[in-house]
Amino acid sequence: MTSPEVAPEIVRFYSETVDEADRLVTTADGRLEMVRTQELLRRHLPASPARVLDVGGGPGAHARWLVEDGYAVHLVDPVRRHVERAKASGATVELGDARRLTADDGSYDVVLMLGPMYHLPERADRDRALAEARRVLKPGGLLAVAGINRYASLFEHAAYAHLHKKAMRESIGTILVTQVHDGKNAFTRAYFHSGEQLRDEVAAAGFVDVDVFGVEGPAWSLLAAAERNTGQSFRESHLFDSVLTAARMAEPHPELLAASSHLLTVGWRPS
Repeated sequence: MTSPEVAPEIVRFYSETVDEADRLVTTADGRLEMVRTQELLRRHLPASPARVLDVGGGPGAHARWLVEDGYAVHLVDPVRRHVERAKASGATVELGDARRLTADDGSYDVVLMLGPMYHLPERADRDRALAEARRVLKPGGLLAVAGINRYASLFEHAAYAHLHKKAMRESIGTILVTQVHDGKNAFTRAYFHSGEQLRDEVAAAGFVDVDVFGVEGPAWSLLAAAERNTGQSFRESHLFDSVLTAARMAEPHPELLAASSHLLTVGWRPS
């Protein structure tokens, strides 16, 4: 069931502009995001075969490895192109909206929301999506929520060596102040969280033992810039290995959380 509230620009972007199926496999920073997301999720997931609801799961990049790990995965996404491609992951699939899930109350052991939060710029919509996640989780069930870091654009465009340009500086400055990406030149309109905000939103939705992690760590922008500036692949390189190591080493240091491109928050529905 598709909600009429899904912004048309989101559907157009993922249907016509980018191929989300390639993002986590073709670039070094995409591979870094995938490897670290798998590490962090596997650390917290219950044993298989648990039931996983992958909300905003796109074309099934995470559903695929979860199915391979033995989980029973159902994927929901508002983009028809994604849903069609996700069928190949081995998950069951559904066209739908994070804010209006069709799942029954207390029917899943895990809910993943690795895409919806930054595509919901209004706090009321994010709260609604989190409330739906809580509703469909069993008592004691795990929620994992991803967000784009408020400072990601600053690190990215500094590494790309064009932050000094007036138009770019003004654009990134606006994001730092408002935490909203306007989507006029790239991507879509989106909300960029700080780690504390994402943690607080999940806790306010009634989840407990909430924790937040930096996914790619403090050196991810070097990896992205190396590929962009040289045209070479760094997916298998000493630079990739070093950046991945930096992400792992940064985990115990909360002051480094703001340097990651993505944030991952985990919490549990009270038993």
